[in-house]
Amino acid sequence: MYAVLDIETTGGKYNEEGITEIAIYKFDGHEIVDQFISLVNPEREIQPFVVNLTGINSNMLRNAPKFYEVAKRIVEITDGCIIVAHNAQFDYRILGTEFKRLGFEYERQSLCTVELSKYLIPDQASYSLGKLVRSLGIPVTDRHRASGDAQATVKLFKMLLDKDTSKNIIKDAVRLNPKRQLEPRHLDIIADLPAITGVYYIHKADGEIIYIGKSNNIKKRINQHFTSTNPKSKKIQALVHTVTYEATGSELVALLKESEEIKRNKPIFNRALRRTIFTHALYSFKDENSYINLKIDVVDGRKKPITTFSNRQSGKSFITKVVEDYKLCQKLTGLYKTKTSCFNYEIKQCDGACIGEEPAEGYNKRVLAIIDKNSYENKNMVIVDKGRAVDERSAILIKEGVFVGLGFFNLNYQINNLEILESIITPMQNNRDAQHIIQSYLRRNKRVKQIILDS
Repeated sequence: MYAVLDIETTGGKYNEEGITEIAIYKFDGHEIVDQFISLVNPEREIQPFVVNLTGINSNMLRNAPKFYEVAKRIVEITDGCIIVAHNAQFDYRILGTEFKRLGFEYERQSLCTVELSKYLIPDQASYSLGKLVRSLGIPVTDRHRASGDAQATVKLFKMLLDKDTSKNIIKDAVRLNPKRQLEPRHLDIIADLPAITGVYYIHKADGEIIYIGKSNNIKKRINQHFTSTNPKSKKIQALVHTVTYEATGSELVALLKESEEIKRNKPIFNRALRRTIFTHALYSFKDENSYINLKIDVVDGRKKPITTFSNRQSGKSFITKVVEDYKLCQKLTGLYKTKTSCFNYEIKQCDGACIGEEPAEGYNKRVLAIIDKNSYENKNMVIVDKGRAVDERSAILIKEGVFVGLGFFNLNYQINNLEILESIITPMQNNRDAQHIIQSYLRRNKRVKQIILDS
């Protein structure tokens, strides 16, 4: 659990500043579960430049509670939490100083979103909160007020959790968070999980990830792990201490994250050398009569496929459908072996490419349309799918035919600029598994939005 906070102060000499406003959002890594926002009477003068910056003046604070009146609430809402702030060293120091004045030693673990951003989102022009969130398309209101800045920090931290592909933030939280140091009671773990689409991570007590999976219903899937009697499930049941998860909204994002993070983290209960998730592919070649032929064949690492399939039957179903939809020849797609005309020609559903009656130019145009539709080679495009909330969408970026990575954006944000898009994207590996996942998902989900980008 995290306590994302922002503090506005009076300014002044080091360790003599007072708090004028505080906002704390208790954040479980997915959503805000509690909050505390209050003006605070600092019982001292506010520096003029601070008044100009925040708009908070002494008149506004005359009837506000003093720090000792809100101290208990601050202790309660941050209990068992890791403090998260933009420039956490400053906010944590100010809080600690105020508590020392009350004779109370305030200690919490802390994370700084400035340091995390420099590591996970390098090469930004500025890491000040306002400029950074603006460049990442994160909406911010009431800049330089505690609530607005803390809300922006929550959204930034959520993006940083997405970009932390090695899961160091989550692993540290599992290890440090005292509320998670419990015996692994399976019913309690399941009770805390949502029935949503995402990727889940099964941890041992030291935070190590021992299994990664994807599901359209995480709660149901973990329940299956805990009730199964196969040898692997029994080992997981014995070792599980905590289950964390990432909501993705989109099944495509979940599939891509699962594939990438199994390869990256190599959990002991995911097969170390996971077999390729596809076995067959669609290839094309020109015959001696200049017709483009399509062929489903076993994957050959020396050839570049148009698209790939989990098995031969899946490939055959695909080719059968495109023959019907695009009025292709059964012979030139490998569905009907003959030295003469194909069966569809006899029933007038083929225009005779099999016997040279249909000109190659017209036939090839239809074949090329199929190839273009099922391959993103040389394209700059973004696939837009469901997000984790109603006002959010996911973006899967393809640049010059290469899968670059994925991210999430607010619906109010324009995403047709390639340079800005790249700043919100978490980079991911462009391998054959990722290509297969994307292409097969697009085949199954024809209504998914695809935007062609200007280079």
